[in-house]
Amino acid sequence: MNNKITSIGIILFLFFTSIANVFAQDQKQEYYELKTYTIKNEAQEKRVDDYLEKAYLPALKRMGFGNIGVFKIRPGKFVKADKIFVLIPFSSMDEFAKMEASLAVDKTHLAAGEDYITATHDNPPYERISSTLMRAFSKMPKMKPSPVASPRKDRVYELRSYESPTEAFYINKVSMFNEGEEVELFESLDANAVFYGEVLSGDRMPNLMYMTTYENMEKRDALWKAFVASDKWQELIGEEKYKNNVNKADIWLLYPTDYSDY
Repeated sequence: MNNKITSIGIILFLFFTSIANVFAQDQKQEYYELKTYTIKNEAQEKRVDDYLEKAYLPALKRMGFGNIGVFKIRPGKFVKADKIFVLIPFSSMDEFAKMEASLAVDKTHLAAGEDYITATHDNPPYERISSTLMRAFSKMPKMKPSPVASPRKDRVYELRSYESPTEAFYINKVSMFNEGEEVELFESLDANAVFYGEVLSGDRMPNLMYMTTYENMEKRDALWKAFVASDKWQELIGEEKYKNNVNKADIWLLYPTDYSDY
């Protein structure tokens, strides 16, 4: 029992040390903010689209940010397409911390986004915004904008969130991607991963998130079939040390907007 408690203590120490290291200097991994707008109708969708396309993204690009992805939920039977996802990469936490202050004094941004920024309490442009802050996995420290070049309406950008039952199991799942070479498995199958991220702050912790991309649904379905059948995946799920490290998976099948960078 004492050995088990000691092991858990070490794992928790490593977890909180990892969080603390976010604020250290010269981190090689990028950071990502995933902003999720929840909307209730087409009027709100248009107002958010207009703001993002004409004010928000241009302002971020004037600050030097690039590779900003904007995605919507692919239509389908029983699918509620009520969200717009915005993925922003940062080279440091300092960039993330300064972004909002810079937006607040950008006169071009304020003018172009006036309808959104000055919306009244009884006619808001969205229902709610959620924000998730992540740090890139060590095995893929930089974002790779998707090379997929099929028509945007056909593309599939698959965003996944894997929740773990405890912090210790979460660290184990991250290790499965990094040391266990789950990242390499995706690469070997040409999954066109955009990012893999450790969630540092969000509403579903402890969890990780990642995004893979495909030309169309047929390519997506074929890849996942090959993934599940692969020797490497069968080896990983057969290892006792990786048992029970995910207890919930959320999956969003998305497509990029016309004004998304990729």
